[in-house]
Amino acid sequence: MDFSLSDEHKMVRDMAKKFADQELKPIAAEVDKTHRHSEEALRKMGENGFMGVAIPSEYGGAGMDYVAYALILTEISRGCASHGVIMSVNNSLYGFPVYTFGTDEQRKKFSTPVASGEACGCYGLTEANAGSDPAGMKTTAVLDGDSWILNGEKKFITNGNIAKYAVVAAVTDKDKGYKGITQFVVDLDECAGFTVGKVEEKLGIRGSGTSELVFQDARIPKDSILGDPGNGFRQMLTTLDSGRIGIASQALGIAKAALEESVAYSKERVQFGKPISAFQATQFKLADMATRIDASELLILKAAWLESNHLHFEKEAAMAKMFASDTAMDATVEAVQILGGYGYSSEYPVERLMRDAKITQIYEGTNEIMRVVVSRAVLGMR
Repeated sequence: MDFSLSDEHKMVRDMAKKFADQELKPIAAEVDKTHRHSEEALRKMGENGFMGVAIPSEYGGAGMDYVAYALILTEISRGCASHGVIMSVNNSLYGFPVYTFGTDEQRKKFSTPVASGEACGCYGLTEANAGSDPAGMKTTAVLDGDSWILNGEKKFITNGNIAKYAVVAAVTDKDKGYKGITQFVVDLDECAGFTVGKVEEKLGIRGSGTSELVFQDARIPKDSILGDPGNGFRQMLTTLDSGRIGIASQALGIAKAALEESVAYSKERVQFGKPISAFQATQFKLADMATRIDASELLILKAAWLESNHLHFEKEAAMAKMFASDTAMDATVEAVQILGGYGYSSEYPVERLMRDAKITQIYEGTNEIMRVVVSRAVLGMR
């Protein structure tokens, strides 16, 4: 058993770490305050291969594996969680299904510009009544000659207000339940009848746009379908499994940032004639944070290694997402406590980290759903 990273993995991790420290950490507070990501930062992320890490180079990506993806995304999220989730969606929720289920022609047309960082993608799954339960989906797609007609509204779509392309799930056969769901890949700029709906005001990750996608008799080409009709639900589950590794990595980056801030502050803050790092109460908080962070990283790297080697990773991805996001929430709450009044102030970044951490327990499968996934695997249920 070898726990060491390859030289290539160390290199890409260090490159991402340097980028996060130099390009993202200095702007993270402003990104949060203005609710706007940095176009320049995204462009540079694309140039570095971060927007399509595991996509082959012939389709615009960096041609690396999912371990590299997890390592890079952790560092990007440590610098700025908003840019981390934009990267995550491009790679996982959009990039994964287009590459995995798309034709060669679809890969060239829809993967290349997003994986190279020229454009952003998004994933149109969630609706007002269809989040954890996709069977509640109301968006429909009806075949009309050489076109599909889309009608419906998607909610809480990350990158929805900036994306040029989208993978959209819709019901193509109402009588078949889950087996009547189909996925499509859509050029939103060329989709008459599509509009961006409400852009959400959020607690955290404020620099990443979250919006509605509204389709009103929106006509898309017949060849927009990903795979065969009715395979959308299976595609969806596999996509979300892969996406959970990304969200776990985002959570890990947030937790690492919280630990860094806590350590630095505890060494500088003096009370009763000593830095607060000298007090056991502080030391125990830091020890617990560090232990859970290391455990989270091991779970993430295991899941990423399994995916890279084309092995089953559903349970491991759910474990990693659940544990890492709970760790991020706990670590950021403790960081605020360690910093005291300063922790509650926007003068220091830990209050932002706490707000950013919360969503990792919710999206791409709530942690309650993650426990369902894990328990079903443990019990041998299908």
